[in-house]
Amino acid sequence: MGATIAIVLLWIGFGGSHIALSILSIRDRLVRRLGEWPFRGLYSFVSLALFVPLVRVYAAHKHAGPQLWLLPHGVALLLLMYVGMAVAFTLLVASLLRPSPAAVVPGDATPKGVFRITRHPLFMGIALFALLHLLPNGRAADVAFFGGFVVFVLLGGWHQDQRKLATAGPRFRQFYEATPFLPFTGTATLEGVREMSPIVIAAGVVLAVVVRYFHASLFGP
Repeated sequence: MGATIAIVLLWIGFGGSHIALSILSIRDRLVRRLGEWPFRGLYSFVSLALFVPLVRVYAAHKHAGPQLWLLPHGVALLLLMYVGMAVAFTLLVASLLRPSPAAVVPGDATPKGVFRITRHPLFMGIALFALLHLLPNGRAADVAFFGGFVVFVLLGGWHQDQRKLATAGPRFRQFYEATPFLPFTGTATLEGVREMSPIVIAAGVVLAVVVRYFHASLFGP
């Protein structure tokens, strides 16, 4: 259980530092003292100083700890994994081509395409990726690692929304009110899917296939 506890503590440090450095009063004070770019450098340094050890600890203790659940690795699970990963990578690709207005570097605030599915396509793509990995990986260390991604992105997305609502003005509030937080929960989801570029969807599917093909050699079983 030592590795699992270490993973949880590193996640708390990583997530807590992210949120703390994003609190407006703290961020503004540091920017005044350090400058904008030195602050960004500090933010990146703290993130890497915690995230790199997090990944290394998990890589050294993959599938460690008690078995919390065990799902049969049958056709149903494989089909769910393949379809779900294609959706997750499609959200990731869409987020790179059209950044969310809620992001640090905001994009267009028109509620269209992927934003009708979720206003946080990057965060929700990561959350779906992690949730899918929790299904076949029920050991304590796996749950701590992948579950940490889910908790972090959900809290991070919520915190981003609150910060933007306080600072970005009425244009963001209109975007916020017209778009769902959790993917596929809005009334205009099907319209958003129809508005997405076929190239983006194809790129997400291809990326999922490539990652699946090289998964064993890159990340192990």
